[in-house]
Amino acid sequence: MKWIAIVGFVAIIGSLAAALFFMMRRPSEGDHQARSRHMARALTFRIGFSVLLFVLVLVAYLMGWIQPTGLPVSR
Repeated sequence: MKWIAIVGFVAIIGSLAAALFFMMRRPSEGDHQARSRHMARALTFRIGFSVLLFVLVLVAYLMGWIQPTGLPVSR
């Protein structure tokens, strides 16, 4: 489960980096629409990866694959 979380975070950071690349790229003639479309797609993938990672952590908790390790409730 740890590796799935790491891969998920890397995918989220990678899609943010891709969106930054498309945002900062120097526009050429008529490239504004394509640049905006690529940046929006990268940000959409980031949202999808974030939701998927959250759902996977929730399912792993419900299946008992991961356990919470916070402070005890009785304190």
